[in-house]
Amino acid sequence: MQTSAASTRKRPVNLTLNESLVVQAKIYTNNLSATMEQLLAEFVVNQQCAQRDRQGAADACAADWNAVYAALGSFADEHTTL
Repeated sequence: MQTSAASTRKRPVNLTLNESLVVQAKIYTNNLSATMEQLLAEFVVNQQCAQRDRQGAADACAADWNAVYAALGSFADEHTTL
């Protein structure tokens, strides 16, 4: 569930950032908070997509293994001592 950044409540947070990097960034933006929020939102979306991709790959792998098991059974079945 995603909500737009404009519609959510904002609160102050403490960050520790490289001082020279902040000075350089202020050359390109007059609103560092908004810039950081935008970059953080993009980071979160990218991480969610990567997690969804990894889960999809794991699900596909499990489905493939289940199909192999359904077609051939387990290799261990012929070695059971039960």
